[in-house]
Amino acid sequence: MKNLFVGNMSFQTTEGDLRSLFETFGEITRLQIMTDRDTGRARGFGFVDMTNDEEAAKAIAALNGKEVNGRALNVNEARPKTDRSGPRAGGGRY
Repeated sequence: MKNLFVGNMSFQTTEGDLRSLFETFGEITRLQIMTDRDTGRARGFGFVDMTNDEEAAKAIAALNGKEVNGRALNVNEARPKTDRSGPRAGGGRY
């Protein structure tokens, strides 16, 4: 199974839009557009889990740079989440 990162999405892109783009390449097990926890608005990126690594590679090749709703998508294999604890760089509260 591959977890794909989809970035640079238009804020109007829906989960349905994303599903229709990726399901042509293979089975999707999970799809999520990330939203701001305060406003509930889309943050412009999301994740798609695909069951087959080959199908995921084909989706990356076909969809990376593809224009959707006026924005060129950034599609690649998601990196593991990093630990974000500790003070923020650039002037957070200490």
